[in-house]
Amino acid sequence: MHWHQKIQYLIGQPVGVSFTNGQGTSGVLCGISGSKILIIEYLYQAQFALKQYEASMIQDINGFPACQN
Repeated sequence: MHWHQKIQYLIGQPVGVSFTNGQGTSGVLCGISGSKILIIEYLYQAQFALKQYEASMIQDINGFPACQN
């Protein structure tokens, strides 16, 4: 399924994002604004940053799997 189709189900969830340049990031998907996705990423200690990524840079977005007990 293309990431555009599943993004509405992933808002508010931890996700991994792969970019077209081979890099990636992870964080909580906050939403989409125009042609950008909004993700809160952990920086260090108790600091987080809201980052914006152009939709054209994104190859895929996937939710984190559930923990195995």
